[in-house]
Amino acid sequence: MMDDIGRAARRSAASLATTKGEQRNLALTASAAAIRQSANNIAEANRLDMNAAESRGLSGAMLDRLMLDADRIEAMASGIESIVLLHDPLGRVLDEWERPNGLKIQRVSVPLGVIGIIYESRPNVTADAAALCIKSGNAVILRGGSESFHSSQAIYACLRLGLTEAGIDPNAVQMVPTTDRAAVGYLLSSMAAWVDVVVPRGGKSLIKRVQDEARVPVIGHLEGICHVYLHKDAETKMARDIVLNAKMRRTGICGAAETILVDRDGAKRLVPEIVGALQGAGCEVRGDESIAALAAGVNEATEADWATEYLDAIVSMRVVVGIDQAIDHIRCYGSGHTESIVTDNAGAAERFLNEVDSAIVLQNASTQFADGGEFGMGAEIGIATGRIHARGPVGADQLTSYKYLVRGSGQVRP
Repeated sequence: MMDDIGRAARRSAASLATTKGEQRNLALTASAAAIRQSANNIAEANRLDMNAAESRGLSGAMLDRLMLDADRIEAMASGIESIVLLHDPLGRVLDEWERPNGLKIQRVSVPLGVIGIIYESRPNVTADAAALCIKSGNAVILRGGSESFHSSQAIYACLRLGLTEAGIDPNAVQMVPTTDRAAVGYLLSSMAAWVDVVVPRGGKSLIKRVQDEARVPVIGHLEGICHVYLHKDAETKMARDIVLNAKMRRTGICGAAETILVDRDGAKRLVPEIVGALQGAGCEVRGDESIAALAAGVNEATEADWATEYLDAIVSMRVVVGIDQAIDHIRCYGSGHTESIVTDNAGAAERFLNEVDSAIVLQNASTQFADGGEFGMGAEIGIATGRIHARGPVGADQLTSYKYLVRGSGQVRP
């Protein structure tokens, strides 16, 4: 079964790569329309998944990720339409030059080929991931979580309908039709002939399994241990608002802040305000001795806390002696995902932006902006923290490679 899916994907990828941007956009527009027209069917499929998830005792956070209501279904359709509005990532001349012998060389963007995407409970990833792959001319094999199986299948049917209406081989988007975990293992270990790259989207255990077992390149990140550093020149209200949003807007996403670093020279002013705001929002604060001495109700932080991705209403806090120690802490404990500095000091901000080697580094903004949609990419299929190929939000442009076109007039090499 999996080999049949792979062969069909490879055939489809070859034809999809030669389509015009207008045709791919037509497929996406038709897919968005099909999602709206099938909203009731999608909602009913989601009810089946929700009922099964509740009976299995899934957490409230997991149920929230799984749930599709009318607004979320409309958001999926609107998200696809926002991808339509992006420039065509294929066929772009990235660079060109002429050699002394007259050879004219161009570097031109092309699709990656066939992408395997493995994800967990969020059924909206089915629409986002497939739409980005269609836009970038890549065939895709989707393997969603078992808990969202019915929801994803209903969305998948709309995507195939959109491709068919645009005259594109519907096998450009395929979904593994089983919840058997063996299918994931086979995709990772035995489909290198068909799959060019795998993108995992989910929790730490899923991503670690993909990175450990894959026999093809992987684009993704293992953890999102994100930091907010409050420099001594941070304005108090801005610092409070950014920390609250970075930690508490959505605690279960990879861009949520997990550690707050506070400059010693601003600690007396900042710590009571920040800790009080976090505790008032229902967040447990685990701090070092300096934090505990400045605010009540702080639990003692252990060494393990600095390296923990809580994905919950828990945050670690530490006082640091200046920007050097803040950067050193991030180098030691960070995961290379997203870090933010809050400061009105332009020099300190530039040092932080230039010296912190994470995929996303911000000044005076919440770490929860680590999102392809917020970057104007329409959507994303994940955040990449590696240094090979893609880094940061992975959108349509990041799902391309390039090739060289060389035009001559009879040249031969001496």
